Amino acid sequence: MNAFSHAILNWYAENGRDLPWRHTRDPYAVWLSEIILQQTRIAQGTAYWERFMQRFPTVQDLADATEDDVLRLWEGLGYYSRARNLHAAARQIVALGAFPDTLGGIRALKGVGDYTAAAIGSICFDIPAAVVDGNVYRVLARHFGIATPVGTTEGKKEFTALAGQLLPPGEAAAFNQGMMDFGALQCTPRNPDCLTCPLQATCNALRTGRVELLPVKKPAIPVQERHFNYIYVRWNGQTAIRKRGAGDIWQGLFEPLVMSDPMGHLLKAGVKHQLTHRTLIVDFYLWEPSAQPELPEGYIWIKETELDRYAKPTLFTILLKEVSPSPEERDLGRG
Repeated sequence: MNAFSHAILNWYAENGRDLPWRHTRDPYAVWLSEIILQQTRIAQGTAYWERFMQRFPTVQDLADATEDDVLRLWEGLGYYSRARNLHAAARQIVALGAFPDTLGGIRALKGVGDYTAAAIGSICFDIPAAVVDGNVYRVLARHFGIATPVGTTEGKKEFTALAGQLLPPGEAAAFNQGMMDFGALQCTPRNPDCLTCPLQATCNALRTGRVELLPVKKPAIPVQERHFNYIYVRWNGQTAIRKRGAGDIWQGLFEPLVMSDPMGHLLKAGVKHQLTHRTLIVDFYLWEPSAQPELPEGYIWIKETELDRYAKPTLFTILLKEVSPSPEERDLGRG
């Protein structure tokens, strides 16, 4: 075993994070954690993992759920395509009769990429596959002085090959989790703890003064702005919502009325909501017509007291706080 891998394994044995999904080799539990944590901090993701495991303790339970059930439990995590893929993959697994135990089989699940397949495969089935994520890119780029931009085809190929060469025989699970934790806790993006690093003597970036310069990232995608006029319609204890379709943000989630010429009373103007490559700017109105208006195609009337039954984007949930409770809601003690 090379000195680098030995140091990572020793560090992990002493400093590895105690996470609930690390107390099992159940591929369902590990897969669920990996999907939740794809774009989510561990501090937030752990609570969601626990709720999902309680609500859907087996892959069969998840497969039997409706997409609305899954999206509603996912509310607040963002990147809702993960939830839809999770649900679709659960049905794939049930159709297969068992969780796939080969790298290709795992990789074929909806929403599973090379990193997730390697993580599940190594942790649950002892498959010798190296994980390569942001933490791993950073550790390898700094220690070995690699200036190839991450996030590029060339970079992925180079870093994946190196990680595979460093993978110690029979220790894939510990090494992969050690690399992830080492990048998250020791070799952090900013202000890494170089003074106590067990790899400081051989770290190229530390020796050449490039710790803050590595890894090199490809240029970021420009952030675009989108403007919405959202109208909360209140008529006879009901409000209007629609399910967003495919091909845009928030697919499968429910939103209030959208109008180019807003109606009603302005509750909040210029609300900014940041997504990965978009900034949403929203004006939010309350419209209380005297007669029931005709809704545009795709909208439905629901009781205001039943809004919690529908999966909504975080932005809609935030905006709803600006709406005073209806008499029906006050009667239910929600005011």
